[in-house]
This record gives sequence, C-alpha cells and structure tokens, in this order.
Amino acid sequence: MNEADSDKLASALDQLGLTKKDNAEDADLVVLNSCVVRQSAEDKVSYRVSISQEFKKDRPEQMLVLMGCMVGPNSENLQKRFPSVDMFMRPQDFNPLLEQIAELNDVDLEGCISNYAHSNPGISCHVPIIKGCDFMCSFCIIPYRRGRQESRTIRDIVSEVSILVDRGVKEITLLGQTVDAYGHDLNEDVDLADLLGHVNDITGLERIRFLTSHPSFMSEKIIESINELPKVCEHINLPIQAGNDVVLERMRRPYTNDHYRRLVDDIRKIVPSVTISTDIIVGFPGESDEQFQDTLKIVEDLEFSKVHSAEYSNRPGTIASRQLKDDIPVRIKRDRRKMIDAVQETIQEKNNRDSVGDLHSVLIEGRRKEQWYGRNRNDKLVYTSTNTKNLRNSIVEIKIEDSSPWSLTGSVTKTNLG
Repeated sequence: MNEADSDKLASALDQLGLTKKDNAEDADLVVLNSCVVRQSAEDKVSYRVSISQEFKKDRPEQMLVLMGCMVGPNSENLQKRFPSVDMFMRPQDFNPLLEQIAELNDVDLEGCISNYAHSNPGISCHVPIIKGCDFMCSFCIIPYRRGRQESRTIRDIVSEVSILVDRGVKEITLLGQTVDAYGHDLNEDVDLADLLGHVNDITGLERIRFLTSHPSFMSEKIIESINELPKVCEHINLPIQAGNDVVLERMRRPYTNDHYRRLVDDIRKIVPSVTISTDIIVGFPGESDEQFQDTLKIVEDLEFSKVHSAEYSNRPGTIASRQLKDDIPVRIKRDRRKMIDAVQETIQEKNNRDSVGDLHSVLIEGRRKEQWYGRNRNDKLVYTSTNTKNLRNSIVEIKIEDSSPWSLTGSVTKTNLG
C-alpha cells in the first residue's frame, strides 16, 4: 500500500514539473514514506529521518517531508523528535505538499494533475481500491493511522487501470487493508466481485490479483468470481494470524479455527486450482505452548502455498499495548517463528516438487542472475535460463523441470500467450 502511495505522489510531482534525483542529498525535495506495521519498520524510518536531517545541515533550503503511517492526527511529538522535518502528511493526504509546490511555482494544481496513475509503471502495478480499515484488531496500528474504511468508485478505479494499461501494464494488484470489504461503505450495491468483473473487461489487461483479504468478508460471490473471470489469478492471501480461538479472540479477529478451515475448504472446492497464502503472528501476549500448537497444526493441515510469519511486536496505541502484557520472551517468539517456517518450508518443498513436469503460464518481470523470472497465476516464482530472446513483459509457457521450496525452474515452450 505504501509503495502504491509513493507511486501516486511521484506521478503528481512529475506532472507539476519536478524531476527525480538519484541521490536524496542532491534533491530540493525529499519525501520519506513511513511504515509502522512493526517496531522494526518504524525504527528504520526513524533512522532514515535522522540521516536526512544530517543532509539538511549542509542544505538548509532542502525540503524534508515525512508521510505515511508514522504520521497520526497529531504530529506535535514528531515535530519534537524531528525538528528539521518541514512537513508531516498522513497516509494518502498529498494535498498539503502539492498545494505548496503549486504555489511556489505559480501553477494551477488542478490544471496540472490530470490523474494520479503511475507515470512510468512496469509490467505489474498496484492500484489501491479501498483505504483504511473498520476492524480494530488489537495488535494493529493501521486503523489509527489510515482511518476508517473508504472505497473508491468502480468508475474511478477502472479509469486508473485503463490509463495504466495504456502505459504498458499487463497485471494489476487491487489493494486494500481489507480488500474483500470493498464497496460495503458505498451507496451503490457493489462489492469486490462486481469490481473484478468490470476490471476483467478492460482490453489489454492480462491479469488481476488482489490483497489482503479477511476471512469475515471472503464471500461465495467473490470466490465464484475468481473461478469464472479469466483474468483473475487463482491465488488468495487470507491471513489467519493464529490457530487458537482464545488467541484469536484476544486479537479481536471475529472468526474461529473451525470457521477458517471451512472457508478454505469452500474456496478449494469452488476454485480447485487455487493457492492460498496466510499471515501468522507468533508470541501474542498470553499465548501458551498449547495454544501455539493449534497454530502449528493448522499450518500442517491446510498446507498453504506461503506463510508470512512474524513475531508479535508491541505497537504503542493499540488495544493490545494498552490492555495486554507483552509477556512472551523474545527467545520463545523466535523459536516459535522458526518452527512455523521449518514446517512451511517442508510443505513448500513438497508442493513445488509436485509441479515438476507441469506447464505454467508465467508473466516475465525481469532478469536476475542470468535467468528470466516471473510469477505464475498462483503467485509462485518461476525461473527460466533461456537466452534466445528478450522475454521481459511477455507471458510465456514454461515446463517445470526443477523446484525448491522457494521457486520453480523450467524451459520455455511457448511465448506471447494471452
């Protein structure tokens, strides 16, 4: 989401006549977009702001802006921490900066900026469709920083995607903190399935992905649309966060282990070729060894295509920070995460090995270590070592010949697949 926000702001600055510099110390304007989903992320931002403040000592005329999730409704504490920062902007609130730049350069803001679509996108691009979140998960700071749920109109989204396709994009990922809640706040009777249908009709677009989903909003209608719409890829990111009902309740996640399992079964029945990835937090306050075992078991049983595991990080201001004691030692958190990762690596090794001999349609994104790479429709990384032609930005058919827990490797059999 932050990458998409940065791309939108960069497009607006480009339309206002600014030119990107390779080095921050040489720029007239430096914008730092912050993520605070975990303490380690916030620490990196704080360090980067400190470095940027040092640059300003030699160039006091340089404008330094901090935006993103570190900036809440009140920036007084940030102003005290970072006195050299000239402006603080909340997530997706670009106007204060754009208005100041327009005034300094004596240009009309509305006349200059026709849209916020990425001005120089690659083959794949992110498109936010809903900002904010109405859930108040006890571990999460995002609703406090990005605000309540707010969906864009289908017309607005289709317009942006069409512009991106005209600029060479073949794959888009529709983004939201709770993406499958799209449309629930609009006056129209529309949801994510309706949006997917409209985006699927855009000529020239090859693939559609979306994330991140929430178990409470993954409806049968959405699942059916994944199966029926040819451009929608068969992959769902469906965070469970924990496998124990007591821990889920403390996390304020409004579903149970059994509900989640039944949902995954329903998805796999309707979309047989689907892959499902998930997010897991280990070491949540009060999590016992027995409760952690429930999480480990659901990973073993459901055999996800990918698991994004993280150790619980206390975020000041969240419900968990205010009401629960962070009582799990760092060593135990680390051991539990390693156990999850080890089990998942075995699962991925088995599942990827089963793909050997299959044909996969792959959108080639680039070249790395003398191999072309891209992702198949199930969001698996695929490599091919062919050197016969430039495959960048093309969709090719690859026969899988080798595998690892992290990727597949094979030879191209067909190119320019639509």
